[in-house]
Amino acid sequence: MPPKVLFLAPEAPFPVLGGGAQRIASLIEYSTSRGAVVDLLSFAPCEPATDSAVRNQWQITLPANGRSFTARLARNAGRFVRGVPPLIDRLAGFEAEITRLLAGQRYDVIFVEHFWLGPYVDVLRPFSQSVICDLHNVESEFFRSLSRAERWPARMAHRRFARLSEKLERQFLPRYSGALVTSLQDAARVAALAPRLPLTVFPNTIPWRALTAEKRERTLVFSGNMEYHPNQQAVAWFAKHVWPTLQPDPTLRWRLVGMNPHAIAHTLAGLEQVEITGAVADAMAEIERSKIAVVPLLSGSGTRVKILEAWAAGTPVVSTRIGAEGLPGRDGEHFLLADSPADFAAAIRQLLQDEALAATLSAAGRVLYEKTFHREAAWKCLDAAGILGD
Repeated sequence: MPPKVLFLAPEAPFPVLGGGAQRIASLIEYSTSRGAVVDLLSFAPCEPATDSAVRNQWQITLPANGRSFTARLARNAGRFVRGVPPLIDRLAGFEAEITRLLAGQRYDVIFVEHFWLGPYVDVLRPFSQSVICDLHNVESEFFRSLSRAERWPARMAHRRFARLSEKLERQFLPRYSGALVTSLQDAARVAALAPRLPLTVFPNTIPWRALTAEKRERTLVFSGNMEYHPNQQAVAWFAKHVWPTLQPDPTLRWRLVGMNPHAIAHTLAGLEQVEITGAVADAMAEIERSKIAVVPLLSGSGTRVKILEAWAAGTPVVSTRIGAEGLPGRDGEHFLLADSPADFAAAIRQLLQDEALAATLSAAGRVLYEKTFHREAAWKCLDAAGILGD
């Protein structure tokens, strides 16, 4: 009998938009490639999976939330007072519906995507002896990094959400059969929270992509979901502190690629030589035709798919250290790292002027992608861990 696998996901893996969807889609594809029959229960509208081995797709419809600044501020203020982290709060309270949808089902493995759904572990236990939490990042560390990058009062709020997240991680992670983490750094963090929890390092990946001979434009590219708060921080920092120092070059453009462009439009208003594309059919093509991928992140956890995409595209990367955290690249060999605005701008100028260095970074990043960060390469970690059982 083929193994039966359930994925409980807060976001839609299909279509594959964003790093979270990439990770979930990779695990689903891995499971079906190993002969498993997969069911998917998501909290967001999801296109039908292309693989016929995905048997059932269910959706829990979340109540609509206001998206204005005032509405978000009011929600998060309420969470601050009540003592519950934002996305765990958003996705809570559906125990009865999950139980109803899964009635009569029995699985060999259940994957819970993101710790945002972590408190559902006890609800899922009757349906499988093996319930695994796929930690796209470590929530407590995520909020700690946000607090370091923000000013008061946001800093105070993020510190509180970090403490609340850590309390929930210590409470619920030990109840899981195991966890997947994106890097050795995150493995160490989780081990400190749940010392007896079996851990498997399963890196973020993207599908195999061959290099093309497309001509590169004199463009810096930043890619991602622009509603993701670390991406908004990064865009604001680069726009205020780095881009103005590069603008004396009239031939250089900055292109921002990704969904929800409205979230950064006000930040970039009035800036010259800046292009916001919004969501595109093939973000990799935009990265591949650019001279440099910039990753000026100031916060976050897990590992950045935007760097993996640049490595796959053979596009040299300039990143902050936190942007490159968890990846095995070395400064000066696989990317250039810079944390101050002056150093970040200098690294960009260096790559624009030194074609040999740009080619070296491109080739080394591509080698890492081919060795470790395309899907089939990373799946070997899952095979070695016996993640689907016997």
